Amino acid sequence: MPWKVLIADDDPNVREIIRLYFRQQLIELIEAPDGVSALTILAEVKPDIVILDVMMPGLDGYETCREITKRYEDVPVIMLTAKNDEFDRVLGLELGADDYMTKPFSPRELVARIKAIFRRMQKGQPIIEVDAPVQYEFEDLVIHVARREVLAGSTKIDMRPKEFELLAFFAKSPGDVFTREQLLEQVWGYDFLGDMRTVDVHIKKLRERLSPCHHVCIHTVWGVGYKFEVAACT
Repeated sequence: MPWKVLIADDDPNVREIIRLYFRQQLIELIEAPDGVSALTILAEVKPDIVILDVMMPGLDGYETCREITKRYEDVPVIMLTAKNDEFDRVLGLELGADDYMTKPFSPRELVARIKAIFRRMQKGQPIIEVDAPVQYEFEDLVIHVARREVLAGSTKIDMRPKEFELLAFFAKSPGDVFTREQLLEQVWGYDFLGDMRTVDVHIKKLRERLSPCHHVCIHTVWGVGYKFEVAACT
């Protein structure tokens, strides 16, 4: 089945370049000139992935990304930015974007990044092994692997796919310390094209999600990486 990709960008030249290349790759492209139009289209036709330009009139890419991740947790988002600034990249990731690209970019690389995201999704979850426990239980935290549910006490915590996979990976090896490189390799996969900051952003979001838990479960090991400390949850 062909992929269905929604792009929101107010530059018709950018959309045309992507449209022509996507046509060669047999990828269906749905175009929106701004964020408001993108949200309207998204409500009518659910695409497989959304590409958002940051600088758009009216509702910019950040606000559009915020709305998309709030309403459609399973739709991945790639941000396009003309700014080669770490703040812009990190902000997009903090709002729930799965990846980002800096303009000017190659349509071929864009397709490669889309394929990488779909490949990770289609693999299932590389962190969940066949003989892995059905769920991980701690005093006030339950991670149900098969149902992809997280409970902090009686509160169900909604998580985006990569946040859940990161938490489940940590819970599988409590007490072990992982570097950012190891987390990128094990949770995102060898083909992930992001940078180390991606891990830090997801750790921050994960800690925010787990705020209903009475204890901090994910700890920073300075100079090394992160660990899931069981003792902090029991």
